[in-house]
This record gives sequence, structure tokens and C-alpha cells, in this order.
Amino acid sequence: MKSIIFDSGTLITLSMNNLLDMLRELKKGFDGKFIITREVENEIVFKPMRIKRFKLGAMRLKGLIDDKTLEFPDSLGINEKEISRMTKDILKEANSLYVAKGRPVHIIDGGEASILSLSKLMRDKGIENMIAMDERTTRMLCERPENLSHLLNRKLHTKVTQQRKTNFDFHQSSFLRSTELIYVAYKKGIIPKDRELLDAMLYAAKFKGAAISSSEIKILGKL
Repeated sequence: MKSIIFDSGTLITLSMNNLLDMLRELKKGFDGKFIITREVENEIVFKPMRIKRFKLGAMRLKGLIDDKTLEFPDSLGINEKEISRMTKDILKEANSLYVAKGRPVHIIDGGEASILSLSKLMRDKGIENMIAMDERTTRMLCERPENLSHLLNRKLHTKVTQQRKTNFDFHQSSFLRSTELIYVAYKKGIIPKDRELLDAMLYAAKFKGAAISSSEIKILGKL
């Protein structure tokens, strides 16, 4: 079994660009499961459902759960209590790694921590998985933690230092973004083979939250 674990930001990016049907088609051709945590469900459905401005988007995303495009960890035999326990540990760990002006810097929130927890639990059970996440900070924490302090310096306009190395194996997490999902859909013919359309969709995702550079988009457009 293999799985893609979805962060709320990636799902919201796809929803805002009317690409949820694309996601459904990708799921049909995927030999595995698309998974979200209960924390992500809260972020994409329950919280926005209470806000008129975001209610329609929340209802659309709930449709992915209703039709089983998105499933929960218990479908893989992973207990919610296991995820909750590890989520607390990861939140504590990640949010104490970097310090600015003598205070710890908040790096990740509960939804992101729950995804890292689930990814680790899947690895421990031998379930191959990737994380679909547009947000840069969490990806950098896992992929290039030595560079994260420089990113935080720019974002916070103050000196940020890394206190120590993490005790978790974050580096074993693998990521893709909404833009890679769009590209895969293009290559599979789910999206019409029109390079101008591909370019437009990639930039639409970029401007709705996907952390991707224009040079990366140009490379995807030439592949």
C-alpha cells in the first residue's frame, strides 16, 4: 500500500483554482490512498464552514471526503490516539528548535504536525507515502533544516539561530506540491495537452499559495 497525505494548504489551493475534479481523476489512477488527518479536516471543513466567505469552498472539500477521494488514517489501521500523541511531541520539538531574541520561534501548527506524525507512523508500518504540501517552512524543516534559519531571518527581520538538531527523522519525509499534481495530471492527459493552459494553471497555483518559483515553472513547462 502507498499513500499521499494531504495538507490543508494544498487542498485549498486546488479548490480555489477549481481543480478538485482533477484530484478525483488522479485518485482513480493512483494505486493507493489519498489521506488526510482529522486536524486537516478541521482546517478545510469545520472551521471554514462557520464563515460565510469560505463556506462554499468547505462544502466542496467535504465532497472529497463524502465520495472517499480523501480518507482517514483508520482506513490504514492507524489509530487516531497514536497520531495525537506523536503530534504533541512533534509540535513541542519543532517549535523549540529555533530561537530569536531568546525566545523559541513558532514553526508549525497542529495540522502540519499531524501530517508529519502520520507520515512517520506510516513509515514505521512500512507504508510508502508522500506529503502533498505547498507551504515552504515545514518542507524546509524536513528537507533543508540548515537553511531554514536564513528563511526565518528574512521573514521575521531578526536573527534566528538553530538550537540543536531534531530528534525526529523529518528528513525521511518526501514532499510534492499542488504544482506537481497539476503537472502529473497534464502528463496523464487529465488536463488537455496545452502548454499555455499548463503554464496558466501552474501560475494560478503559485499565486494561490504554492511555494514555487517562476524558474521552476519554466522547467516544468519544458519537460
